[in-house]
Amino acid sequence: MSLITASVSRQVVAGLVAFHILIIIASNYLVQLPITLFGWHSTWGAFSFPFIFLATDLSVRLMGKQAARRVIARVMLPALVASYVVSVLFHEARFGGLMALGEFNSFVFRIALASFLAYALGQLLDIQVFDRLRNLRQWWVAPAASTLLGNLLDTYMFFSVAFWQSSDPFMAANWVEIATVDYVIKLAISMMLFVPLYGMLLTAIVRLLPARQLDALGARG
Repeated sequence: MSLITASVSRQVVAGLVAFHILIIIASNYLVQLPITLFGWHSTWGAFSFPFIFLATDLSVRLMGKQAARRVIARVMLPALVASYVVSVLFHEARFGGLMALGEFNSFVFRIALASFLAYALGQLLDIQVFDRLRNLRQWWVAPAASTLLGNLLDTYMFFSVAFWQSSDPFMAANWVEIATVDYVIKLAISMMLFVPLYGMLLTAIVRLLPARQLDALGARG
């Protein structure tokens, strides 16, 4: 049962769809920007993608897993197309001009496809784990566990599909290291920032809900 009205739920779903697509596009661009942290290779994409897991966990808590799954279903294909277009236009983080869209780029399409698969599977796992654990007394267990497992699947699915035996020699040689460092960064950011932020946002949202909905929230945990 949703904790918000049907009309508000539709608005929230539409907003979440737009938010997810924005983060996916940004992450696909930022993953092209390598960084080195303490001697380990990573990308700036590790800092943007955890926002999606925060939004998904709040969605499951407030609207239920079916609504969260609707968000994922509506995001997948638009995100695939948008990711490809943006990644072609800004290949290697440089604007290549609109003419770049006239020629199919298999390297970029592989990245977009990897993003599509990783997003879908990672988010569905996150939703399932969160839904199973959300009634525990310790509020932080559900977002922490779902983020840990969802990010794990998402990260390694993306990098393996996108860069295993890639035409990019650097990424082909270093994707396992980059994926591992990305995952560690995502996990650290999520546990230190996004899990506490989840608690703060949930508390703020609960204060805005009518008493009837607050009773439902208390009954569900």
